[in-house]
Amino acid sequence: MTSSPDTPAPDPASGPTPVPAAEPGPRPTTVPAAEPGPRPATGPAAGSATGPGAGPTAGPTAAPPPADATAAAPAPAPPSAADLDRRIDVIGRQPFRAKFHLRGRDLVTAQSHGPATLRWHARDLIAQRLAPAEPYKDGKQTPYRGHPVFVAQHATATCCRSCLRRWHEIPKGRELSRAERAYVVEVICRWIEREVAGA
Repeated sequence: MTSSPDTPAPDPASGPTPVPAAEPGPRPTTVPAAEPGPRPATGPAAGSATGPGAGPTAGPTAAPPPADATAAAPAPAPPSAADLDRRIDVIGRQPFRAKFHLRGRDLVTAQSHGPATLRWHARDLIAQRLAPAEPYKDGKQTPYRGHPVFVAQHATATCCRSCLRRWHEIPKGRELSRAERAYVVEVICRWIEREVAGA
């Protein structure tokens, strides 16, 4: 008898219970939550618009890689000391350039300041006096003495944009790039280093 009442009770009880459990039919509420699906609907619309537009859009997106390629191009390896020496030797054969050497106060300044400080000075002076597209008083902007960098500029033909074009093939009429500034500083500092070593 206990088994028979148990059997009918579970059947009806379990029947209604699954039905309320099935009431998680509010999961259709999750379907409304899925109503962000209409956004995909706008997506298809946009997709159709982007379909034809996708080609042109991909084109401009492909344009940045060439920009990266050009950005990588102006980063050449810095010249070696041997390359700098060869260039300085060629320029130094010109009688006007051969007259320049570090003497007196300019030599003392180079010896006392040291390479790191002189490099910092060279960067600053090049940025102000040589790097602009149209430097102020170009051709006369570099004194002949008063700082080791000035003397080195005349000795290495990095004193004005005309000399820079003639001896280093760096064109006039535009601002020096970062790589070009670094190159000029390397030439100047290498000449000063040789002068201090030979003093």
